[in-house]
Amino acid sequence: MSSAVTASLLAAVPGLMLKTDPADLEHYGRDWTRRWTPAPVAIAFPESVQQVQAIVRWARAGGVAIVPSGGRTGLSGGAVAAHGELVLSLERMARVLGFDAVDRTLTVQAGIPLEAVHNAAREQDLAYPVDFASRGSCSIGGTIATNAGGIRVIRYGNTREWIAGLKVVTGAGDLLELNRSLIKNSSGYDLRHLFIGSEGTLGIVVEATLRLTAPPAPTNVMLLALPSFDVLMQVFAILRSHLELEAFEFFTDRALAHVLAHGAQAPFAEVHPYYVVAEFEAADEAQEAAALAAFELCAEAGLVSDAVLSSSDAQAAQLWRLREGITESLAAFRPYKNDVSVRISAMPAFLAEAQALLAAGYPDFEVVWFGHIGDGNLHINVLTPDGMEEAEFVARCSEVTDMLAAILKRHGGSISAEHGIGLVKKPWLESTRSAEEIAVMRGIRQVLDPSGIMNPGKVFDAIPKA
Repeated sequence: MSSAVTASLLAAVPGLMLKTDPADLEHYGRDWTRRWTPAPVAIAFPESVQQVQAIVRWARAGGVAIVPSGGRTGLSGGAVAAHGELVLSLERMARVLGFDAVDRTLTVQAGIPLEAVHNAAREQDLAYPVDFASRGSCSIGGTIATNAGGIRVIRYGNTREWIAGLKVVTGAGDLLELNRSLIKNSSGYDLRHLFIGSEGTLGIVVEATLRLTAPPAPTNVMLLALPSFDVLMQVFAILRSHLELEAFEFFTDRALAHVLAHGAQAPFAEVHPYYVVAEFEAADEAQEAAALAAFELCAEAGLVSDAVLSSSDAQAAQLWRLREGITESLAAFRPYKNDVSVRISAMPAFLAEAQALLAAGYPDFEVVWFGHIGDGNLHINVLTPDGMEEAEFVARCSEVTDMLAAILKRHGGSISAEHGIGLVKKPWLESTRSAEEIAVMRGIRQVLDPSGIMNPGKVFDAIPKA
């Protein structure tokens, strides 16, 4: 079957690079989730938009499902190929295509890593401000497909805010050029935003024009040790009122312990239950003084137990490693992950309910919390106990997620803040979206992917045929 499929594809797309070795199928058939066994039929590596179109048209004619693939750093199973799909990897389409100094835009192919985008912007004395720990391996197309956020959303917003234009190949094989980098464009529906966050279910992003901005002013990083969970939002309020915050990231003592075991340096002599990494603008002495004043105000109110202020770029990087190294340090424990969000104003009430639920729901599991509290996004990682079968572990965690989804619904939150729905969160989509919204989404998908070949089974199941 595999040889027949690949022979047919190569006949339709001469010169296409294909891989079918078991190691390649394993590598390209999964993302950072490890719940599904990869089983793609082959991995295709197009080098041009025309080849992508030809692959999609071939797949539609033959009824072959396609899983678009970028850096596969997602945590929702959105890039998993477990049922004989063709994985379409964009990694050979990773070039910078152009820079416009007047418009301050950078046009790139979808397979380019986020870190390469940062470097290309820096070469023009500008910045692409979306950033997160997987910058070296995630692709710009993947970040667009999931509307990725990251560590500086509080200042710069999500990926969506920085996309000036897109070229996409739909599930019908058509090429759409969306918005053409216009700042003002009220000529009908802005289809660009349908593809941002669509998780490869409507088509494949092949090129993107990104808005750039002036390099950020000099910043400083402060690590705060907190005595209790209850003071977290009070500390955020004080820092936000005194400083121009770039980031406000929270993690627990358990998260820190795993990062330290992974090679990071302990920031304090004593262990504290909760920590915050805050990055803020520090271009002059007045802003430095404001940071010290904010810390003193927190300390006097008993909200902060200890703190360290970075004195160099190297020390700032060390402090950030304590937060950015968490996901990697937990990978070996095969964690069950929740990636949720609520409005910042709803965060205190939600946190109180969620903490009580997780304590009761996971009395014998290790739970590691961290998140982008400054933008209402919380990551909950439940580590697999030694000796427990994965099916039993997932079943128990899913029961708790049912209750967590109900809390999110009451607070107007989302079951997926920045990693998409994929396969992992599909059972809880209705806690975030109404039946009417889901019906509209299904209709959009039917128009753009009429044969249902684009990442099938992700976000929601296909409508059963009559």
